[in-house]
Amino acid sequence: MTNVPKSIGIIFKHNFEPAKRECQRLKDWFTERGIAVYTEEMASRSSSSQSLQEKTSIPDSVDWVIVLGGDGTLLGAARKVGRYGLPILGINLGGLGFLTEIPSKMLYKNIERLIAGQIAVETRLMLQARVLRDNEEKCSFSVLNDVVINKGALARIIDLRVSIDGRFLTTFRADGLIISSPTGSTGYNLSAGGPILYPDLEALIVTPICPFTLTHRPIILPDTSVIEIKMGENSEEVTLTFDGQVGFDLMDNDSVIVSKSEEKLKLIKSPDQDYFDILRTKLKWGESSYNNANQ
Repeated sequence: MTNVPKSIGIIFKHNFEPAKRECQRLKDWFTERGIAVYTEEMASRSSSSQSLQEKTSIPDSVDWVIVLGGDGTLLGAARKVGRYGLPILGINLGGLGFLTEIPSKMLYKNIERLIAGQIAVETRLMLQARVLRDNEEKCSFSVLNDVVINKGALARIIDLRVSIDGRFLTTFRADGLIISSPTGSTGYNLSAGGPILYPDLEALIVTPICPFTLTHRPIILPDTSVIEIKMGENSEEVTLTFDGQVGFDLMDNDSVIVSKSEEKLKLIKSPDQDYFDILRTKLKWGESSYNNANQ
């Protein structure tokens, strides 16, 4: 059974010549086969924004979206087109990525496999984050990896009162707080001492950043949870970031509400490696024991 697309979208890394060249070659390849192509250049980081939805030039009528770049480019693409429910194929133009698993040298082989219906599509949980100020919604985003509350470099420790489904959990006194999806568990969450979750699990992770109380540890919650973080007084220089790419300045007594998004990302999987292959490569598991055994 074939899956020949009528149209596809290509999102490529901003100001990166290899991505621009590959985009043009890929566009020519599809055009020669009578397939319509829509392209968009993706900036690596957005400025501080209060927009409720990032705009995209990729229409929701395309059959797939191909992302050329790295994990950062795919995260931006997920926020823009993830709501369409379109399968996304991530092509890594540098090193191996957690999300952009397929190297550029395997691009056309995997497109042909996709057309032949030989590649699986994996569904990933996304997060929905909203900021309430005086009971008015000021900001809202769907993200794939994480939502992070972080203080400025010279700011004091911040107080973050956390409730789960309306029930008080604790007040974190910390440099910040990470709310992560399973996909994002290998990002900032991992650096802050949080656990790795298999990416297709349905769960949320709450991880404090450098907590003042050492007994404050990460907690894994069911995906049905609604997490509310209430800012304390004197919360100067505190920023909320979405996937580390879009920022929003928080104020005293703001509330950040994080829950599972109604939208889910459809990620086209590499048929040549599994998640554990990626973990071993990216995290260099087993290298020292392997080297010692061969000395």
